[in-house]
Amino acid sequence: MILNIFKTIILGMVEGITEWLPVSSTGHLILVNSIMKLDMSHAFVEMFDVVVQLGAILAVVVIYFKKLWPFRMKGETAVKSQFAHVQTEGAGARFQKFADRYLYMDKVVMWLKILVSVIPAIVIGFPLDDWLDEHLYNAMVVALMLILYGIFFILIENRNRGQKPRVDRLRKITMKDALIIGLFQCLAMIPGTSRSGATIIGGILIGMSRTVAAEYTFYLAIPTMFGASALKLLKFIKNGGGFGGGELLILAIGMAVAFAVSIFTIKFLMDYIRKHDFKVFGWYRIGLGALVLILGFANLI
Repeated sequence: MILNIFKTIILGMVEGITEWLPVSSTGHLILVNSIMKLDMSHAFVEMFDVVVQLGAILAVVVIYFKKLWPFRMKGETAVKSQFAHVQTEGAGARFQKFADRYLYMDKVVMWLKILVSVIPAIVIGFPLDDWLDEHLYNAMVVALMLILYGIFFILIENRNRGQKPRVDRLRKITMKDALIIGLFQCLAMIPGTSRSGATIIGGILIGMSRTVAAEYTFYLAIPTMFGASALKLLKFIKNGGGFGGGELLILAIGMAVAFAVSIFTIKFLMDYIRKHDFKVFGWYRIGLGALVLILGFANLI
């Protein structure tokens, strides 16, 4: 058990770092698991690799709570109406009065955009989840996606050098932008792509600044990864998986470590991209992909 706890701490650290940097947490977990896999059932390890993300997600909730919590505290009624066209009667007037008293409408609108971004993953991702796990979860696919998206990052940053972004504030994101980002997120269903990498690339391509693309990616991770973790957990239980004290301890430790490391990783990434571009992550992905290919051909992973 002591050895499993040590391995869990390492895996939690890997998750907390690679979930938010656009370098593919799957690729790194494959490498780490090839060196020091948990001494647990295959079904549990498969579930752990997904559900440990909940710890990372809680870091986003903590860091961005004030920006995302849409409800006013008691006594925080808006000084003036949040609506450009104030209605004086009917259902519209009642809703506006309720919203001014209890809601921050800019945050409500942001959540609506996030939900629009989630729709493609629900429509496309859930039906294909089992097929993708069965056919694409292998070292060759992961390596190719690492390299391919590494090249994309370098090319896109070179193309955008000196250009002024169309969207330099989160509030400027349109519903159309949100839907396009959701479609890019679906690309991350292919292992090795990186969810954050796909959505950041999509955001930059449609005119978002690096900071807006990254921050919106963090927000979008909340419903997406909660949903993915819940789906994986339900499948684990449905297929006869159970939790003893040891399994619960391993999962709790992994999530706690992922949470703590994610706090630092998210803050680091946001500080880094205010002064630098994403090309360093592109080169890193190419190097990591090449390493995965070499180890795969040598039958070491």
